[in-house]
Amino acid sequence: CLPNQTGGIVDDLLVYRMDEKTYMLVVNASNIEKDWDWISSFNDFGVEMKNISDRTSLLAVQGPKAAEALQNLTDVDLASMEYYTFKRSTFAGIKNVIISATGYTGAGGFEIYFDHEHSEHIWNAIFKAGEPFGIKPIGLAARDTLRLEMGFCLYGNDIDDTTSPLEAGLGWVTKFSKNFTNSEALKQQKETGVTKKLIGFEMIDRGIPRHDYEIVDAEGNLIGKVTSGTQSPSLQKAVGLGYVDTAFAKDGMEIYIKIRDNKIKAKVVKPPFYK
Repeated sequence: CLPNQTGGIVDDLLVYRMDEKTYMLVVNASNIEKDWDWISSFNDFGVEMKNISDRTSLLAVQGPKAAEALQNLTDVDLASMEYYTFKRSTFAGIKNVIISATGYTGAGGFEIYFDHEHSEHIWNAIFKAGEPFGIKPIGLAARDTLRLEMGFCLYGNDIDDTTSPLEAGLGWVTKFSKNFTNSEALKQQKETGVTKKLIGFEMIDRGIPRHDYEIVDAEGNLIGKVTSGTQSPSLQKAVGLGYVDTAFAKDGMEIYIKIRDNKIKAKVVKPPFYK
């Protein structure tokens, strides 16, 4: 993630090392200008920066059959690619396509980057290759449900300019082997401990949690708020993420979600919800 100078997160992103001196940053589409300005403010080294967003397209082909469905479109051995690796190769007859073993669903699959002019051709090739496997075009609402079932954070909901990466459980990307923006303050926070944590929870009583719903204890005292929530199609139960005081962050602890002024019982569970 990109930390800011006040303990929060500018954005979460993927960084691709294309070669020794070239990197590609994939940020949230709504944060392009914000991230560009933030990174530019630290560019004291004369690094050449290019915004290639308008000329680049991305298709995310997700699911356990993704490698098999796409294999006929490339010579890259897709099944052997490790998670969070990528290759540059020919795909659907188009050269210089980035094939990335990444995704935001937890179901496995690939993200395919290419010049925008090839969008229709590659789209059609993917759907022709995927037809025997039942491939379907799926929108952001379905993707949001899938990412939530895995407990993946969504910027603007579960992480933002005010949330610490340590509070959000992103210690695995917050390494202190070198200095970075606000690293001393975050290091101190790690040593002293956070006062709130992002937790997963599933509903015990009937009710669907929604963004910004209050989380309370048994006596009705405010202890946090919901950041994401939905009815999980895979689990047939309502699940959510939210920040609570650390005293209420233990696995199995009962908490309550305020829904229309009613306290609806839930319990803390460790994501992913879908295993």
